[in-house]
Amino acid sequence: MKLWVNGGLHQADEARISVLDHGLTVGDGVFETVKTVHGQSFALTLHLERLRRSALGLGLPEPDEDEVRRACAAVMDANPVKLGRLRITYTGGLSPLGSDRGDQGPTLVVALGETTRRPDVTSVITVPWTRNERGALTGLKTTSYAENVVALAKAGEHGATEALFANTVGRLCEGTGSNVFVVLDGELHTPPVSSGCLAGITRALTAQWTGAKETDLPFDALERADEVFLTSTLRDVQAVGRIDGRELPGAPGPVTAKAMRIFEERAAADWDPKAG
Repeated sequence: MKLWVNGGLHQADEARISVLDHGLTVGDGVFETVKTVHGQSFALTLHLERLRRSALGLGLPEPDEDEVRRACAAVMDANPVKLGRLRITYTGGLSPLGSDRGDQGPTLVVALGETTRRPDVTSVITVPWTRNERGALTGLKTTSYAENVVALAKAGEHGATEALFANTVGRLCEGTGSNVFVVLDGELHTPPVSSGCLAGITRALTAQWTGAKETDLPFDALERADEVFLTSTLRDVQAVGRIDGRELPGAPGPVTAKAMRIFEERAAADWDPKAG
């Protein structure tokens, strides 16, 4: 495997960043995960726009989009895979120990790993921890992911692949690495970005293409929903068949199945879509 590190390709066992990189020492970084199919990336423009927003929101210098695109192309060319997870990581770079940033400039790493298609139906749990809808990092896709690691491990202990959070005021928010949609009385809803959820790329496209409503929902909407599904870069649209101990028989239900079909067709027709 070859990775892009700060200006060039390197073999994975020779790729190096400093142990004093601010992304490592304090989680001072942002990232994007992009789906690739046979060397073609999906929605790269939207992902790079979000990378820029996240970087600026964290106070990092604006990423050089041309360099990031070159890096992505080089890594995809060097690592041909059928279905891939393209990871773009951009950090505060070499810095002193502590929260202050150094003056050496940011670090850019791009890597590609092979992955497999997710099943159409999965199980999720709810967790007692909350998302902070008013935090300094809210809405930014940062490398500070330890909270998600803990929640996802809890999901795995219960035979699930995702954990869902409420926010601090008890409203439905998101998963560790996904957005959530619910069907209530035949209508499709997803929490608004003001809930504290990440502005997911797949979320935005799914809402745009299906006409889903952004709705501030109580967390217990999960108990009343006729259908629930998740969206993310590598899940696309994935039905939920069980939430905690509650089964949702027949998943994917009709609304979810339609959303899955619409997303697949629209994505296949345009590999670099624009948000509406």
